Amino acid sequence: MAENAPVHQVKPLPFALLGGGISDKTNQIHHNKLYAGYVNKRNEIEAALKTSDKTKANATYSAFGELKRQESFAANGMILHEIFFGILGGDGKPSGRIVDMIAKDFGSFDAWKEDFLACAMTARGWVVLAYDHSDGRLHNYVGDAHNQGGIWGAVPVLNCDVYEHAYFIDFGSDRKAYLEAYFKNIDWKAIDEMAKTTGAVKK
Repeated sequence: MAENAPVHQVKPLPFALLGGGISDKTNQIHHNKLYAGYVNKRNEIEAALKTSDKTKANATYSAFGELKRQESFAANGMILHEIFFGILGGDGKPSGRIVDMIAKDFGSFDAWKEDFLACAMTARGWVVLAYDHSDGRLHNYVGDAHNQGGIWGAVPVLNCDVYEHAYFIDFGSDRKAYLEAYFKNIDWKAIDEMAKTTGAVKK
């Protein structure tokens, strides 16, 4: 990496087009502006933290404190979007050992999907299927913001962005239609590979 180059780089969109009504316009805005904005802000915050005055840190207000609070928002905004884009572009057909793990932990794949969709309708920001190392099983977790709802020690395997920017251009306020399109575009092979790195399934 070149000297003074940003630590975090915008990753290219890993697919060309999606089906089911999720338009190229939505993906381009979502990736090139929103996701890229989180990458850039994370770099900006990390650079500012290097020179921030730590001697004035306190719980009411300090520049250092606000940078630390927004650091997790920008970092998770970047990470969650990279997972989200990384598990799309497939044919939506469930496959792989992660599907077996889902069925084991939720009783059946359909029971997991029902719970995931309910979480997706409940969340204000994200629904995340994560492998929780504290109990060795998968859970659906809800986050109303990038840095809210995450569980320490749990590693995301699959997620869905349910902020309105992810679907409003294509579906208006019809979140259910967006979720139907989302499921048609999931790349289960990519999810299976990601799950192997978390320990959710054996390599």
